[in-house]
Amino acid sequence: MSLLAGKNGLIMGVANDHSIAYGIAQHCAKAGANLAFTYQNDMLAKRVQPLAETLGSELTVPCDVSVEGGIDTAMDTLAKSWNQIDFVVHAVAFADKSELRGAYLNTSRENFTSSMMVSCYSLTELARAALPFMKEHGGSIMTMSYLGANRITPNYNVMGVAKAALEASVRYLAVDLGRYNIRVNAISAGPVKTLAGAAISGARHVYRHSEQNALLNRNPDMDEVGRSGLYFASDLSSGVSGEVHYVDGGFNLIGVPQPEAD
Repeated sequence: MSLLAGKNGLIMGVANDHSIAYGIAQHCAKAGANLAFTYQNDMLAKRVQPLAETLGSELTVPCDVSVEGGIDTAMDTLAKSWNQIDFVVHAVAFADKSELRGAYLNTSRENFTSSMMVSCYSLTELARAALPFMKEHGGSIMTMSYLGANRITPNYNVMGVAKAALEASVRYLAVDLGRYNIRVNAISAGPVKTLAGAAISGARHVYRHSEQNALLNRNPDMDEVGRSGLYFASDLSSGVSGEVHYVDGGFNLIGVPQPEAD
């Protein structure tokens, strides 16, 4: 029997077929899940809707998390088709690209606020809006983080701060929602070639450094991250909540890289 047969999953944050959210969605669809997708605007709708169709879904909903009430409106729309959600994938983040370079000290108030609202607070808002769909039967909420949340990463700046707050939110939400048997976790993937990752200056350096120093001597691929998403969406992770799950070949454990062998 398929792991997710008869389960409903909401996927947020697909930008193209290289998105981590889409990689997770692919594995969930193969496991039998019914999927719904959100898109931020009409331009992204033209990308998301065909991708949703390739996974057997015609349920796409507009949702701009930067707009107050945007998530609630999307969930109201979704309620016309579903009265139950079993898992949610939150893969939404934003920061002004121009401020990811240089000193974090120069982060503007506007960029700090918008980065935190979109990249962090949207998870809390989403969890609150999803609760009525999940509280009777439990479920899983997962979000996407990165090592820059707790290690200095070049050209990550305010996004690192936002991801740190996101990981703290995971822990506090896990406390609040645990009574309803709703699990909340984060996946912290190593460098994967995505549109969002390419926006970071020096991405090639980060990719090479991680590849050379990870315990597995390589970076993860989208398929591996997707399978981790399937794990959190399914009952395989029924005893796991409040965790940050690294999919980075062990790179997060490295303090000083090993010297090259003679």
